[in-house]
Amino acid sequence: MSGNTIGNVFRVTTWGESHGGAIGAVIDGCPPGLGLSEQHIQAALDRRKPGVGAFATPRQETDRIEILSGVFEGRTTGTPIALLIRNRDANSGAYDGLRNIFRPGHGDYTYFKKYGLRDHRGGGRASGRETAARVAAGAVAALVTAAAGIDVLAYTIALGGVSISESGTTVNRESLANPLCCPDQEAARRMTGRLEEARNAGDSLGGIVGIVVRGCPAGLGEPVFDKMDAQLAGALMSIGTVKGVEIGAGFAVAGMKGSESNDPLSSGGFLANASGGILAGITNGEQINMRVACKPIPSISRSQKTVDREGNPVTLSIGGRHDVCVIPRIIPVCEAMVQIVLADFLLRQKAVTL
Repeated sequence: MSGNTIGNVFRVTTWGESHGGAIGAVIDGCPPGLGLSEQHIQAALDRRKPGVGAFATPRQETDRIEILSGVFEGRTTGTPIALLIRNRDANSGAYDGLRNIFRPGHGDYTYFKKYGLRDHRGGGRASGRETAARVAAGAVAALVTAAAGIDVLAYTIALGGVSISESGTTVNRESLANPLCCPDQEAARRMTGRLEEARNAGDSLGGIVGIVVRGCPAGLGEPVFDKMDAQLAGALMSIGTVKGVEIGAGFAVAGMKGSESNDPLSSGGFLANASGGILAGITNGEQINMRVACKPIPSISRSQKTVDREGNPVTLSIGGRHDVCVIPRIIPVCEAMVQIVLADFLLRQKAVTL
C-alpha cells in the first residue's frame, strides 16, 4: 500500500533515508543457486556513488554494500536477500535552515501535505540517495537476466540541450567509456562545456538517457494492465528525476502513417522496429529501445521564490553539496530498474510455460 515495493515474483523493497543510519533493499523471489558476492554488487554501486566526476556532489560516500542474508557460500539460497549501505558522510546540520522551508522542485511540500511531517535532512526518503538501493537490487536482478542472455545498456543521448548524432553512432560499452557515458565524443565535449557554464551560473541541467535491451526473448509481458511497456515505463518514472518515457518511436508515432509505424515481418523476423521491441505489451524478440527525460537538479544556488510552512514568502538560495546534472549518475539507476522489471517477467513467464 505504501508503494515501496516493485515486482510480483522478483520483488524489491527499498528502505531508508538520505541522512539516516543506512539505506538498503530486500529482495524476495530471487532463484537459488546464482553466484552472488558483495564485489558483484559493489561494481554496480561504484558507477552511481557520489564524489566521482568534476560535476558531481562532493559528498564522499563509499556506498559499501553489505549482504545480510540470502547468500550462502557465494550462492543465492532462494530466501530473502537483505542488502545494506551505511550512510557515512551525511552533513545534516547543513539543512537546519530548511526545516520549515519548502525547496522549489523538491518533494518537501508534497511530503508534508501527505504525511503532516517530513525529514528535511537532504530530502529524506525523497532524496536521490535512495537510488543506491535500487542499483544494488538491480545488480542481483542482472544475474537473472544474464542467465537468459539479456543485456541492458544505458547511455547519454542529450545533456543541457546538446544531443548526440544518433546516425552512425555505435552504442556499446567501449564507446561509453567516458565520464558522461556518451557514445558521441564530440557531443560529450560540448556537454562538458554546458556543465561548466551551468556550474558557474549556480544552475543545473537536465538530459535524456537512452536504454537498449539486447537479447530479450519474445513472449515476455502480461496483458492487459501488466504490459511490458507499461511496467518498464512505470519503473523508470518511479525514479525521482524522470519526467517522461518513450519506447520505440515514442511521441514520433503521432506524426506517422500506419504504413510507417507498423513493423513489417518476414521469415527472418521484423524489418523495422518502430514498436521498440514490444507489441501489445509483449516483447517481440527485437531490441527494446527506450528514452527517459530527466529534469535538472532542483538544488541550485541561484535565488528562488518559495514559502515556509506558515505560507510566508521566502527567497531561497540553496548551498551545500549537489550535482550539476543527474547524468551520468542516473544511468546505472535506469539500467537497474529495467533489470528488475525484466527479471520479474522472466520468472513470471516460467509459471506460464510449465
